[in-house]
Amino acid sequence: MTEPQPPPPHRAAHGGLSAAHGAPAIDGQAAFVPVSSGVYRLETSLTFATAPALHGPGLERIAAAGDELQFDLQPVTATDSAGLALLVNWLAAARARQCTLRYVQPPEALLALARLSDVESLLDGSESQRPSDKG
Repeated sequence: MTEPQPPPPHRAAHGGLSAAHGAPAIDGQAAFVPVSSGVYRLETSLTFATAPALHGPGLERIAAAGDELQFDLQPVTATDSAGLALLVNWLAAARARQCTLRYVQPPEALLALARLSDVESLLDGSESQRPSDKG
């Protein structure tokens, strides 16, 4: 008689880092919908699963921007700490290029996470976006 085999390791079906492994791939370029010159609406979630696909396209828009760029976050339906880290990364990239990057209409869940992480002022525009503006 053979011993029963243990069940395969459990993978989380919802949430957590392991959820990203089964997440559908997104088109990072298509997630940025142009609204007007220097203004894009981000139509995707900002999560561990989507951040890698969004990173490069966001940096491309920053590199191509003039002095100002705006990302409308109103359509963002889900967010986590990886999404917040991505937004902070984009701000740093914009600052390095002397570009003012503004996030408009961030979802309340994102603001709550930013508040918890003590970076809310970076998302709501209450802190200067350009290093040259600081005196």
